[in-house]
Amino acid sequence: MNNLAPFLWFNDNAEEAAEFYLSVFPHARKLDELRSKGVGPWPVGKIATITIELEGQEMVFLNGGPGQPLTPAFSFFVRCDSQKEIDSYWDKLIEGGKSMACGWLTDRFSLCWQIVPRNISELVSHPKAMEAMMGMIKLDLPALEAAARAD
Repeated sequence: MNNLAPFLWFNDNAEEAAEFYLSVFPHARKLDELRSKGVGPWPVGKIATITIELEGQEMVFLNGGPGQPLTPAFSFFVRCDSQKEIDSYWDKLIEGGKSMACGWLTDRFSLCWQIVPRNISELVSHPKAMEAMMGMIKLDLPALEAAARAD
């Protein structure tokens, strides 16, 4: 187990969210779950927390109730090697969610994601590529590369 892992508060759908993310990422696995024994706010047998690993990143999901909704103040940054990979993650994660801007989306569980080319920092260090990105919703890698070359 990693020494550091995001601990995310979901209303009452942590298990559903975990199963969804496990289906989206090719290198994903369920690591652990904690079921209530009737102590705390969960009924006997209800999952309190579920721990998964996505692409080597461990994360813990809590069925915490409606008190702390997820916000865009926290997002996962997914580095992609091709437009095909960008499209694949985007198309899966956006289902039931909403697009934002510059490669950001909020999925159906209100978790934010940034779906970006692996070399995004290098690309947007070119002013024309940065300008191009600012006008995009889902990132278009060939267009960003062309804009970076135009500098």
